[in-house]
Amino acid sequence: MRQAVRSMLVGFLATAALAATAPDFSGKWVFVPAKSTNVGMMAGLEIHLVVEQNLDQLTVHERSAYRGQPGSRELHYDLHGQVTANQSPMGEKAQTVAHWQGGQLLSTSTSEGAVAGSTVTRHEVRSLSADGKTMTVESTRGTSTAVVMVYERE
Repeated sequence: MRQAVRSMLVGFLATAALAATAPDFSGKWVFVPAKSTNVGMMAGLEIHLVVEQNLDQLTVHERSAYRGQPGSRELHYDLHGQVTANQSPMGEKAQTVAHWQGGQLLSTSTSEGAVAGSTVTRHEVRSLSADGKTMTVESTRGTSTAVVMVYERE
């Protein structure tokens, strides 16, 4: 009995510590191309995000428009490291695993590559400014230069 109580207490304290250090990305965000780097043609995108977050998951609802063409997608991140199904930026099915590292949410998404039998791996680092008004999402694929997308709170 004492061991069970001790295990529950350790689990509770670990969850409380994680909650205290993990930033809260919840809210409405707008993409700011002028503050972003290496975004190429994405500088012409209008992107609005609604982020929902609790202790177990983070969900990103994305609405976008490019040259009058609307788009949308929804991304799911399990905050305990379980695999979730998502779509890559190009619409392919992807498997995503996320975990906290300090005050950043790190995720790795794997999807099928253009060449039969190949895979594409994308690493993402999501962080929040100290004042909570700016969210930065740094994304790398393979050995490519990172794409850094900056969002401001609406």
